[in-house]
Amino acid sequence: MGKLLDDIESPEDLKKLAPAQLPELAEEIRRLIREVVERNGGHLASNLGVVELTIALHYLYDFSTDRLIWDVGHQCYTHKLLTGRREQFQSLRLIDGLSGFPGRDESPYDPFTAGHSGTSISTALGLLMGLERTRELLEHPPEVEPRVVAVTGDASIATGVAFEGLNHTGDLVKRLLVILNDNRMAISGTVGALGKYLNRIRTSSRYNVIKREVRHFIDSVPALGPRMEHAVERLKDLIRHSVVRGGIFEELGFRYFGPIDGHSFDELLTVLGEIHKLRLDQPILLHVITQKGRGHDGACEDPTRFHGVAPAIAVNGKISEETPVAGKPSYTKVFSRVIGDLAWANPELCAITAAMPDGTGLIDFGKSFPERLYDVGICEQHAVALAGGLAAAGLRPVVTVYSTFLQRAYDQIFHDVCLQGLPVIFAIDRAGLVGSDGPTHHGVFDIAYLRHLPGMVLMAPSDGRELERMFRFAMTLEVPCAIRYPRAPVPEEAVSSDEPVALGKSVQLAEGDGGTLLAYGSMVEVALEVPKKLASEGIELCVIDARFAKPLDEETILREVGRAPFVLTLEEGCVVGGFGSAVLELGASRGVDVRKVHLAGIPDRFIEHGPRSELLRRVGLHADGLAKRAREIHQDFVRTRGS
Repeated sequence: MGKLLDDIESPEDLKKLAPAQLPELAEEIRRLIREVVERNGGHLASNLGVVELTIALHYLYDFSTDRLIWDVGHQCYTHKLLTGRREQFQSLRLIDGLSGFPGRDESPYDPFTAGHSGTSISTALGLLMGLERTRELLEHPPEVEPRVVAVTGDASIATGVAFEGLNHTGDLVKRLLVILNDNRMAISGTVGALGKYLNRIRTSSRYNVIKREVRHFIDSVPALGPRMEHAVERLKDLIRHSVVRGGIFEELGFRYFGPIDGHSFDELLTVLGEIHKLRLDQPILLHVITQKGRGHDGACEDPTRFHGVAPAIAVNGKISEETPVAGKPSYTKVFSRVIGDLAWANPELCAITAAMPDGTGLIDFGKSFPERLYDVGICEQHAVALAGGLAAAGLRPVVTVYSTFLQRAYDQIFHDVCLQGLPVIFAIDRAGLVGSDGPTHHGVFDIAYLRHLPGMVLMAPSDGRELERMFRFAMTLEVPCAIRYPRAPVPEEAVSSDEPVALGKSVQLAEGDGGTLLAYGSMVEVALEVPKKLASEGIELCVIDARFAKPLDEETILREVGRAPFVLTLEEGCVVGGFGSAVLELGASRGVDVRKVHLAGIPDRFIEHGPRSELLRRVGLHADGLAKRAREIHQDFVRTRGS
């Protein structure tokens, strides 16, 4: 670790450094971030881009009383290092270690747990309003009013909720500081009109030259009277509006500062220091230009690839499970091939991504069919509503999205797809436990929040072969459907049946009279291991690949509940309102003995970060845990029958 960083246990220690020492500290932090992320995995490029900005904020502000909100949260590593978590940083993203995102339960310097995009302005405004109100209620309020800072960027400024936050903040005339970390990127390149507008500001040489000349003039005058100060400020406003057209932030009621160099401590400390002293009765937006991947040649050249980095080796020296396994493509990779094959045969097929063509497997599709790939930016609501419009015009849109991000567009799924009865296909990646990104990214709620929508069809494949069959089947439907699959390699050996996919029909994979395992999606592979562990005890289990969570295979389910000693449903999703709940509802509506139905899935709590295999073990969704559960249920059945 670096010699300066070694002595920083809190932001108070940071403030003891001279400004001239800050560049050296920044390089020490970059080296440490690279070392830990390249070993543990994590968000590399984004964090390397905000080192100077984060140092400057903690150097000037006191976030033990002020509040700092990070949008998305994945760029918070420097913030963690400066706020008492340096010694724990080696455990970043490891099981029971530091989270890769801000966490309310991790540090008082993290007022909000974050992991999704665009929310920082709204939550920061709420914090500011709440602090103002609680201060009013105090008999002897502190003299200094707390400040609230929201750092937005990585293209999250273009999300709908960010605009809503800007609009309300400007309307309320609140003293909120919004820092726009403009690195020209989201996960992939920034798209949209706002990105083009920001680019005009960044690249306006006339504006930057004139701005420097005005600054030089101001600095050359020892003392300016109030009238001259006002005139100069008006002159700067006129220059800004005449040279940089648009003025969208000032039209929304913000005082705009920038753009400034986010890697220059001279500029950051000067401008942030000036803003810190201001007591304007309006919100401020500071536009900071940063380089995603700063200090890492590879990350600068390819910030998309280095946005999220898989771990090279785990702490114990073994190859991490998140490292691609030779000969075992991921579900995402299989989907990438399948959608390309389908596109050649179906000219009406198009694909939509919300700023994640790489993560969702659409890079090759975009190269082959650039006119049929729509990247809408970090705007999931717009993505789904757009899909509804495309489908209404006769196209067959496939919305490719992570499970945790699809929930951001819930109303559009209802209003613009299901209510219209439109054949939109939702390709739901990262369904289930995703690993080291933790609770903000686990995709465990999609079964529950989709299955109660009328007309929606829900499917989940057990392997790569079944994934392809399901997408081909989805192309024949005239109703909305969703296909969920995990962040995992496909099974090394095929586990699915050769039977063609038929609407609402399951397939039996193993016979047995000792009980039935009714498995959905990724749990089928695990379910097939359970009978092997119980066969020596004389417990023979039937295994069924449910294939569908909606519509259910009612005939098969009711038959199994009637004949089997027990039915244990397995799903890599929340048990509350999920696949197992649907089975219980079916049984209750038909008057069968639902006491024989038992559920295994994600418990009713937010699941921590860690390797997917370890998290599955902790929640009991591994072969040994399920065998133990099945054994106990079977023993209870035997005891009950004998009494």
